[in-house]
Amino acid sequence: MSLYERHDERTLDEPVLVVALEGWVDAGLGADGAITALLSAGPTELIATFDGEALIDQRARRPIAHISGGINEGLTWPVIQVRAGTDRLGGDMCFLVGPEPDFRWAAFVEAVVTLAGALGVRMVVGLGAFPAPAPHTRPVRLAATAPQASADLVAQVGVVQGEIDVPSGVWGALEIAFGEVGLPAVGLWARVPHYVSGMTFPAASAALLDGLAAVAGLTLDSAELHTSADASLRQVDDLIAKSSEHTAMVRQLERSVDAAEGNPLDVGTLPTGEELAAELERYLRGDRGDGAGPDEP
Repeated sequence: MSLYERHDERTLDEPVLVVALEGWVDAGLGADGAITALLSAGPTELIATFDGEALIDQRARRPIAHISGGINEGLTWPVIQVRAGTDRLGGDMCFLVGPEPDFRWAAFVEAVVTLAGALGVRMVVGLGAFPAPAPHTRPVRLAATAPQASADLVAQVGVVQGEIDVPSGVWGALEIAFGEVGLPAVGLWARVPHYVSGMTFPAASAALLDGLAAVAGLTLDSAELHTSADASLRQVDDLIAKSSEHTAMVRQLERSVDAAEGNPLDVGTLPTGEELAAELERYLRGDRGDGAGPDEP
């Protein structure tokens, strides 16, 4: 029995499949902001839905009840779906969105690879963001992961130097599976300053959108995200300027990241002023013990 149901049998012209599933690392909501911008840029059509009963833990991801005047008018269930849209020049795109599966990863991965083949996908790009020892005063850099067959795509984005073992989301399994069938695949990861990783950080979303456009040859509009990013960065500047210690911490991170050019993940490098950075993160998230949030000095 298939894990997905097709709702539209249209023929697409070598679409790019963008994967942005909720539930794994997404510092600053970088991937969430990028996929939201993509889905709202123009009309999309539902192509396929996956079997939520087989893949999703309903107690971990509960449906939303719509209650009006005490009347339960229905439930909205968490769903994994593929939608189709286009870039600004009409190039076909598909979006795999929804919660990351809780169960049956191997079967899910096989189903996604099969569906991608049926849709004629030419490239798969995953989106994510992770907290990194980077200052907000520098452009957000991307790091890439890919199967061996797509090593050239990694080189275009940023080479991860050194070795590191980290827990994986389902994207890691998809990446390998696409490599095994010879379909180009690359994961784009925005490096979000660790002291703002608990906030919405639009600069990460803008960087992911620009990186997607570059690596996949798409025409995408990231202007609105860049405008939001400018406003967000000014807010962070104002907060940091109120503390000489926080300002010194950012300067230390600037020196560190400037010296680490060519090492996108800063593997083997610890953030300078770690304890101070943790204090600043609590400050920016509003956990200061005085009830004031980040916008309330």
